Amino acid sequence: MVSAQDTATPTTAADRGAYAAVLIFPVLVLVGGLVGFLAPGSVSGLSGWVNPLLGIVMFGMGLTLRPVDFALVARRPLPVLLGVVAQYVLMPLIAVVVVLALRLPAEIAAGVILVGCAPGGTASNVVSYLARGDVALSVAMTSISTLVAPILTPLLTLWLAGQYMPLDGASMAWSIVRIVLLPVVLGLAVRLLVPRLVERALPVLPWLSVTAISLIVAIVVSRSADRIVEAGLLVLAAVALHNGLGLALGYLVGVVTRQPVAARRTVAIEVGMQNSGLAAGLAAQYMNPLSALPGAVFSVWHNLSGAVFALLCRRADARRARR
Repeated sequence: MVSAQDTATPTTAADRGAYAAVLIFPVLVLVGGLVGFLAPGSVSGLSGWVNPLLGIVMFGMGLTLRPVDFALVARRPLPVLLGVVAQYVLMPLIAVVVVLALRLPAEIAAGVILVGCAPGGTASNVVSYLARGDVALSVAMTSISTLVAPILTPLLTLWLAGQYMPLDGASMAWSIVRIVLLPVVLGLAVRLLVPRLVERALPVLPWLSVTAISLIVAIVVSRSADRIVEAGLLVLAAVALHNGLGLALGYLVGVVTRQPVAARRTVAIEVGMQNSGLAAGLAAQYMNPLSALPGAVFSVWHNLSGAVFALLCRRADARRARR
């Protein structure tokens, strides 16, 4: 996760580092998926590590946060509220439309909907920076959507995906509290108590997170490796549509509400990029193993599409500058 203050003064070196993060992360996650597919026996025994690994990712997110990151909610509540509402309204609805349009099997349909009901992804902050969006707004939106996830994610998933398979909404909510909310709060507390130590560790945190997510993807894929060949293209089509429509409609929300260009880009990114690692982990625990596949594929795809979106935004800025 990128701090608003850390990206206030972009440099060429920072640009290169951020691009590397966005482009290398999906490659590493893809490697994890290939390991799970080609050698499922090597990681299938680690299925009990999914929740602890997710907790590590969210603890790392908490370490990047500071109270000042939440101050934007008080100073500019409208764009934050717009983004979070769009996140939890548009992405679940888009998921339902994609499920119906592609006539997805029940297991995959439930997984796609769970991805749509997940909070914003932490990589969205880096992509917002690359796209010259409003990074402070991105950090605030990701933080708020994560904090309300224990309530909204299970409720929306139970409502929209419950028709495809029986779900335990209460257990899912408690899992999100344990593997999302508590680690984030703990990370924030550690940042307040030992800020200098955390500052030295910050450069390592993104790589720790992507390693954990790669392992999660490997474990998830290993549990449904025998069905990936027949379902892979269908899942990829669902993920690409879901993510693409999220980016487009998120940007449209910014246009309709007359937000500045930087805020429009950020809302688009926050809506389109999900915490798909969380979705994959929850699907593996509470749904069919195949239901976790959309989250695993989304983990790779949204970083790639985010990098492309950022590139298009920069090119648009360059064209305006030449006029």
